[in-house]
Amino acid sequence: MTSTARTSYTLIPNQKYRRSNRHSRQRCNVMDTDPQSLSTLGYFKTLPLEIFQMLLNYLSVKDISMLCMVSKTISNRLMTYISTPSGNRRLLLQDFHNIELPGKREGSYILEHYKSLGLLLKRCTLLLPTKDRLKYIHKILSEVSCFKLNGCPSPLHCLGLQCYGVLLQILTAGWDELECHRVFNSLCELSNLPRKVQTVVSSKPGSARKLELRIRLFYRSVLLNHWIHRRDSAFWLTRILKPWPMVNQARLLYIIFGPVSSLDVVPREWLMENNARLLILSGNNICFTFMASKAVNGRAFELARLVVFLALVCEKDLYCMDWAVKMMQKVCKVFSTPGERNNFLQSMENAFAHMIMDMLQAVLSGDRDEEDISFLNLFHLVNAQANFHKEILYLTMRSNSNTI
Repeated sequence: MTSTARTSYTLIPNQKYRRSNRHSRQRCNVMDTDPQSLSTLGYFKTLPLEIFQMLLNYLSVKDISMLCMVSKTISNRLMTYISTPSGNRRLLLQDFHNIELPGKREGSYILEHYKSLGLLLKRCTLLLPTKDRLKYIHKILSEVSCFKLNGCPSPLHCLGLQCYGVLLQILTAGWDELECHRVFNSLCELSNLPRKVQTVVSSKPGSARKLELRIRLFYRSVLLNHWIHRRDSAFWLTRILKPWPMVNQARLLYIIFGPVSSLDVVPREWLMENNARLLILSGNNICFTFMASKAVNGRAFELARLVVFLALVCEKDLYCMDWAVKMMQKVCKVFSTPGERNNFLQSMENAFAHMIMDMLQAVLSGDRDEEDISFLNLFHLVNAQANFHKEILYLTMRSNSNTI
């Protein structure tokens, strides 16, 4: 049976507070004189705040994060401790450039520390609304210059952004998409990311090389590299790309994932076959949007060649040829007049004929390699044309039978 002498510090307060009424200013009081709050401190209520904070110096970051789960009042005091100069010095380690610490794997010590710190911040702000959590955490982390987009003079030799990334990963694990979206908006606002991204995607490649590199490091180190599951990385990548039109999305993808040494180099134009293959793999929506854009802008000849290569890839990679025919049929509806549509269809047939003649000429020239690629390409293209037109005939016959 529990003695009455111990109930004074084990009672749970009866009053319940709604989440929306829990303001951060209520959480950060240095000394709470409310009797119920004091009762939740347990034995710690006999200690002055200064002694309580001195004891925290003997605990690991993981132990402190466990302690903040004891009660709301303890959590308040821990939030106060984190905000103090001594708490900042203890918790916000900044050995980002000293990555080869004695007896430690390269950078592992400080990365593990910031994982633990992320868990501590997650737990001690658990009862705060998302807006207040982000405000408090930003206030704490704003003291670290290497967490900022332009804060470190040597970003390629710094673990600051990686530490920031693992902290955010632990902090946001389990949050719903709306809360994560607020995190992304907060990062954009604090770093002025939209304006800086606009600068690099609207300028010539290489004209803002340093900014391109910093944006690449920030996005990859903070938002993309630390996730285990692809769906999490895909969520953040979607947030990064969504505000921009397709042409800027392509440039931004190259900045984020392209070769570092080639960020200032314009790559050679892709082969049309590879462009067609990428469009197929991108899905119906992106493929149609790309093709419809060419139709609207009067680029019927380019569109016609693209359809031929879509048919060729379907033949080579064993995709269903009726997909290419249905995509062509859908694009035909974009043309505003029958004359434009007929011109596109004529251009497509001419593209088939010209490509076959060019490949036949390469075969007849006798310049063959060991794999006889010229003959194989001609073989695939002739079959692609035959199967493409076969699907058109099937579609036409089905339409006619339905009207009879």
